[in-house]
Amino acid sequence: MQQRTVGILLFNDVEVLDFAGPFEVFSIATLPNSIEKPFIVKTISENGDLVTARNGLKVFPDFSFANHPSLDIVIIPGGYGAEEIEINNPSIIEWIKAQQSRTEFLTSVCTGALLLAKAGILDGRKATTHWMDIDRLEQDFPKVSVQRDVKFVDEGSIITSGGISAGINMSFHLIARLHGKDVAVETAKRMEYEIKL
Repeated sequence: MQQRTVGILLFNDVEVLDFAGPFEVFSIATLPNSIEKPFIVKTISENGDLVTARNGLKVFPDFSFANHPSLDIVIIPGGYGAEEIEINNPSIIEWIKAQQSRTEFLTSVCTGALLLAKAGILDGRKATTHWMDIDRLEQDFPKVSVQRDVKFVDEGSIITSGGISAGINMSFHLIARLHGKDVAVETAKRMEYEIKL
């Protein structure tokens, strides 16, 4: 079994469930008759410093941009910090851009899609974001084919999801793609989360 490393980007004012939802899904996923976990989940921030998420939750990232391990899946969450602060941070945008060629999957939750769009990764692709920000995604990034009223959009190696809890649905979808529907359903059952795959 190939064990994949999931890297979740953190920054100040990140939306809590945007990163905590996928963190939980990938962390507790298990395969039948296997003691080895299919995913190792790590958090990463630009400098590795303590991050203050939305509403004051403090999170200490595992790694910085300078020392994180090789990643197979990258999750870019959203929130005020994404759409108003990090979208204007060239080092965050460059790091995201670099991940596209280095990872198997590059994904976003909520307004994390704006960071992917800013990096040019969504040009010519279908994508979605939080319903409150969907007009902004469409107006600011006209090369993106914006999709409304969906939980997530799968464009192969690039997957974007809607607001906040939609990142959980996207995570289950990705697990189903990689390890089959049964593994995703069993993981959702452990979380008491209802999914339709």
